[in-house]
Amino acid sequence: MRMVGVMAVLMVAGGAWGQSGGPIQNVAGRKTVSLNGSWQTIVDPFLTGYYDYRWQPDAEHGFGANRKPQSKSELVEYDYDRSAHLQVPGDWNMQRPELLFYEGAIWYKRDFDYKLEPGRRLFVHFGAANYHATVLLNGKLLGEHVGGFTPFSFEITALVREKGNFLIAMVENQRRMEGVPTVNTDWWNYGGLTRDVQLVEEPETFVQDYSIQLEKGSRNRVSGWVRLNGTRLGQKVTVEIPEAGAAFAVTTDERGYAKVAGEAQLTLWSPENPKLYEVVVEAETDRVRDSIGFRTIETSGGNILLNGKPIFLRGITMHAEAPYRTGRAWSEDDARTLLGWAKELHANFVRLAHYPHDERMVRLADRMGLLVWAEIPVYWTIQFGNPQTYANAENQLLEMIARDKNRASVILWSMANETPLGEARLSFLSRLVERARREDPTRLITAALQAHYADETTEMMDDPLGQFLDVLGCNEYVGWYDGPPEKADRIQWKTPYDKPLVMSEFGGGALQGYHGDELTIFTEEFQSRVYQHQIGMLKRIPFLRGTSPWVLMDFRSPKRTLPGIQDYFNRKGLISERGQKKAAFFVMQQFYESVEKEGPPR
Repeated sequence: MRMVGVMAVLMVAGGAWGQSGGPIQNVAGRKTVSLNGSWQTIVDPFLTGYYDYRWQPDAEHGFGANRKPQSKSELVEYDYDRSAHLQVPGDWNMQRPELLFYEGAIWYKRDFDYKLEPGRRLFVHFGAANYHATVLLNGKLLGEHVGGFTPFSFEITALVREKGNFLIAMVENQRRMEGVPTVNTDWWNYGGLTRDVQLVEEPETFVQDYSIQLEKGSRNRVSGWVRLNGTRLGQKVTVEIPEAGAAFAVTTDERGYAKVAGEAQLTLWSPENPKLYEVVVEAETDRVRDSIGFRTIETSGGNILLNGKPIFLRGITMHAEAPYRTGRAWSEDDARTLLGWAKELHANFVRLAHYPHDERMVRLADRMGLLVWAEIPVYWTIQFGNPQTYANAENQLLEMIARDKNRASVILWSMANETPLGEARLSFLSRLVERARREDPTRLITAALQAHYADETTEMMDDPLGQFLDVLGCNEYVGWYDGPPEKADRIQWKTPYDKPLVMSEFGGGALQGYHGDELTIFTEEFQSRVYQHQIGMLKRIPFLRGTSPWVLMDFRSPKRTLPGIQDYFNRKGLISERGQKKAAFFVMQQFYESVEKEGPPR
């Protein structure tokens, strides 16, 4: 990979915090300065700003140096000041028509001033960059990050100056066979700095990270840990939940780490009552506030138990696709619109496919009372036998868990979507399951699997990965890819596992406003017919404990080329990209309303 050359040529200064120092929890609760807005950019499809004509890394003449001619005769063949701008956060594809299908590199540059007082530390934090980011400050390499949907930070304390700083990020979104995801996906490969960029200021020793949840199996015992970073690692730390009258005092060890545990009388978080508590983590040198809900999630045989009671997950799957304007969703307004539509559907659950969505989405789900299935992009046919691919997937998993581990709404970590059977795949995914459980034993583990026909009328859920999961997920398209809608009336479902099933995808496509008889594909009438027969089939599955049809809203996909119908959109949404509800939305809404009032199907 390219990063080996970068690290050999450019001087590393400041430390690659995002790769070696771990995450900064709850950046929104820190002292921050936004670097969002207009960034100068250079489109670089041939990586001219990185390699010379012999394809050797060239730091001196590369775009990361931000060189200016020192005389009228000096040749410098780039100039950020004369180049076009892009808005951050935002994908580049939707900002300029010529970049709609662009896959390559773009250099971003942002100037800033910052007066850092003695004894303070400064970090630059990226919410996400799709897919491979190389970051420099004042010409010095900070580090790199691979993975398009998780946050990363670099410390810049030693490099920042009061005036005239320039931050440069080269972002590449080329698809690669060894990548996670790989070259073949059914969503748009939005490139760029797609989420917030912020400066985060901290004291010399600060509360870097913490996990505060209910202990597994308990409804009144809080447990977790706190980690400090800095030179004074041994400190007294208090974790307080003021409203509950609970406070837990600990002393961190020589690593800055301490476990936290204690009793607290808490109102448990649920979709009906999404109660959040202010939690204060206070060390001798730092103080951080967060809003955290407390709930239990477990399985018992074929049931999913929330706070000890069986729950049926009335869900919907969604992409991080911006409503109305399309492009990568990132804002509070985007999240509120998408989750608001889910609530209007009478959903209590959302599957955030096929990668971690913006942190605003899960924090708003906390406040709105929507349970969350969170997923990493181990999608379709990645290289399961490649150790580097596994390391990439595991890193994305750990970064997702690190960011969202304190969110009550998140109940399911998903390891994969529609991956083909095989020994290498089973080894790869079972290792991810084991790693996720070690990192967070309090949540359930799932994956979106596929069934097969045991006979003409029996769908069998016996994927060997199922033995490692807490909850089975299954994507099926009876009535769309698999026969006519009426075929669903004859299908029965079986599994050898005594585990709950969430039907993680089903549905069909329709162009909003295209009407005809119910036999004409891509009409709203045909899509509604698919849903009606699907609901009848789903009601007959004895181990079904949730559904999340595909998909909330139409989204861009280069795979969907049918002129006049798809036009590079996947049309399986219950709502169009313009926010117009299709007839199938109301079919599903009526089903969920009946489940909400009368209880789940028996």
